[in-house]
Amino acid sequence: MIVEALESILGAIASYIVGGISFFGYWAVGFFMALESACLPVPSEIIMPFAGYLVWTGKFSFWLVVIWGTIGNLVGSVLAYAAGYYGGRPFIEKYGKYIFLSSRDLAVADKWFVKYGSSSIFFSRLLPVIRTFISLPAGIARMPFGKFCFYTAAGSLPFSMLLTWAGIELGQNWADIKVYLRGLDWLIIISVIAAGCIWIFFKIKNKNKI
Repeated sequence: MIVEALESILGAIASYIVGGISFFGYWAVGFFMALESACLPVPSEIIMPFAGYLVWTGKFSFWLVVIWGTIGNLVGSVLAYAAGYYGGRPFIEKYGKYIFLSSRDLAVADKWFVKYGSSSIFFSRLLPVIRTFISLPAGIARMPFGKFCFYTAAGSLPFSMLLTWAGIELGQNWADIKVYLRGLDWLIIISVIAAGCIWIFFKIKNKNKI
């Protein structure tokens, strides 16, 4: 019964996302991605692959989808950052339940941010759950805003590219969650490898400047 209920909810959310993107186009991609990054339960795993499917049909441009997805991710993350920056932990703990943010979710994001610092903003964009809530502890810790935006955009770009590409590869089967989940493991692996390569590049570049 629980599984059926979850599938029903997922189906309703998917229909809403598909309808919005089909009608409003690129900006809806950015809007829905902003909602997810603002800690709302809107799955990017549906948004970007469907946009990728529309790229496959020829209705959308790959790079415009990626750009809008990245912009949406940045905008939503800034909103979550602001909530943490100005509201602090008491505000998040008090009102987080209204956006389905549990204390466990915040604790996981907190632990990740404390352990990896600024770099967590980049790497977390490629990881489930953490990517949605990592902006909150960044805001609470008052991470420099410019640095936060840079790492958020840098991490969101490859994430948007990979999910869009996944939608293109799946084609008309993009909505088959089972097909998508079978490829999710290696998709995450590729994402982490790509993120690591980019991170090493920036490290070497900054070291050479010193």
